[in-house]
Amino acid sequence: MVNYIWAFFVIVGILYSLLNGKIDLVNSEIINSASSSIEMILSMLPIMCLWLGIMNIAKESGLLNIFSKKMSPLISLIFKEIPKDHEAIGLISSNILMNMLGLGNAATPFGLKTMKSLQELNSNKDSASRSMITFLVINTCCITIIPTTVISFRLLNGANNPTDIVLASILTSVIATILSLIIDRLFFYLERRKDEYI
Repeated sequence: MVNYIWAFFVIVGILYSLLNGKIDLVNSEIINSASSSIEMILSMLPIMCLWLGIMNIAKESGLLNIFSKKMSPLISLIFKEIPKDHEAIGLISSNILMNMLGLGNAATPFGLKTMKSLQELNSNKDSASRSMITFLVINTCCITIIPTTVISFRLLNGANNPTDIVLASILTSVIATILSLIIDRLFFYLERRKDEYI
């Protein structure tokens, strides 16, 4: 659906520029945006490599596993449907930890493995389980302590203090996560009550 929306915007923009005789601006903007994108990627690459390297060291040294185990009791409390010794608990912990450090790219493999693991526990393979929905909610608006990507963008765009976004990021992500979990549980209880009446 999003692809259709973007395609619609592109077509409308091109038609509008044709009607106003400004197609040359569209051509120059396409060339400039491609150049800017490559510059941005090349500028962000060292920062992302640094953080991903640090996280890889933490993983290989066992530090990531220690943090994941510390988080397991809280994860088990939120995901009561998952058996305590199941691998999904560790995968969820790792995914949340990566997201907390602002490393969405590094969190993606853990997220995919988690969904695969949760699907094995799912009794109805045609629809998402309660745990899968809750995990998706947490993954979407996870608490972020170090917004690495945002800091990188601010650094590239000449911000005087690229890290002054950290406190705001922590507050907003904490509020978003709490509200999302409340709404998730509310919908779960409403759905369960509806099933009881049917």
